[in-house]
Amino acid sequence: MRGMARLLLALLLAVLVGGCALSTVTASPPAQQPAPARSQPSRTPSRVGAPVVDAAAVRADLATLAVKGRAPMTGYDRDAFGQAWSDDTEDQWGHNGCDTRNDILRRDLRDVALDPRTHGCVVLTGTLADPYGGTLIHFVRGVATSIAVQVDHVVALGDAWQKGARQWTAQRRQAFANDPRELLAVSGPLNASKGDGDAATWLPPAKAYRCAYVARQVAVKKAYGLWVTAAERDAIARVLASCAR
Repeated sequence: MRGMARLLLALLLAVLVGGCALSTVTASPPAQQPAPARSQPSRTPSRVGAPVVDAAAVRADLATLAVKGRAPMTGYDRDAFGQAWSDDTEDQWGHNGCDTRNDILRRDLRDVALDPRTHGCVVLTGTLADPYGGTLIHFVRGVATSIAVQVDHVVALGDAWQKGARQWTAQRRQAFANDPRELLAVSGPLNASKGDGDAATWLPPAKAYRCAYVARQVAVKKAYGLWVTAAERDAIARVLASCAR
């Protein structure tokens, strides 16, 4: 009997130990991890190098522009081109509830942070790959800091006034001043140094961008029927002669 009791006790202990080992192996599955937050698509693609320019096509467009002397600046005023950065336009971002300057900053800057109180309109910070100077500029919105990045009218408003815009309607001038094709986020100091100059008097210091710069001026002037001076035409032609294509 004692032998039988010992055998039953040994069998009972084996079952208990096996159960403990089994419970250790079959632990409960780990808690499900939360899905990663979806990143929002960027509205500000980085500019990598200078855009490729079809110099032959630009030369053909340049040849279609009228060549005349400068008209006087008589009567010119920034207000002649309407409210600055008006949203009341018919371009792709017109009537979107955001001013034109912030539309261009969102387009041209990368890694932007937007003010959540403005429904994704106002840019608070971002980085500009400045096409005119070839440097990176960190933009911070503020009274003393916003000036580091300005939005340039590629064809300066004063230049446009002297070469056809004086005869336009107020509505056409406002459309011109807010046309995304005509606008580019750039270094504030370089924009100030350009003033109302055309290609004969001012070109971006970053030589790699000059082909794209004059190509954009030609495209804008062709679209709006503006003319060029002989000196301006010749300056553009010299830049195009150095372009890769």
